[in-house]
Amino acid sequence: MNKTIAVPLENGVLCAHFGHCEKFAIVDVVDNVITNIREVEPPQHVPGLYPRWVVGFGVTDVIAGGMGQRAISLFNEQNINAFVGAPVKTAQDLVNDFISGKLTLSANYCDHGSKHGDSGCGH
Repeated sequence: MNKTIAVPLENGVLCAHFGHCEKFAIVDVVDNVITNIREVEPPQHVPGLYPRWVVGFGVTDVIAGGMGQRAISLFNEQNINAFVGAPVKTAQDLVNDFISGKLTLSANYCDHGSKHGDSGCGH
C-alpha cells in the first residue's frame, strides 16, 4: 500500500476537532511502511479550505476525530478517504494502526447544532 495520510494534530496528538488543529502530520507510506512524517501548519481555518489545501500534499486519506459531513464530502470530491472517530494518539501510532488494519473508529462527526460533549468535538 502506498499512501499519503493527513492527521490533524494538537499538542502532538490527534486533534478532537478537525477544523481547529494546530498542525497536520503528513505521513508517507510505501509498501505498508511509514517512510516520512512531516508536520505542516495549516492556513487560517475557513470552512471548506482544508480539503482543498491537503490535496496539494498528495494526500490519499485523512484520519480524524470529529469532522462535519460537509468536510467529509469535500474530501471525497477530492478523491480523499476520510476516516473519522479515531482515538487520540500520535500520527505515527494512528497510521501504524491503519496500515495493520487495527485502527478503531467510532462515529464521531462534528454536528455544530448538537451538544459537543456527546460528539467528541472540542469546538
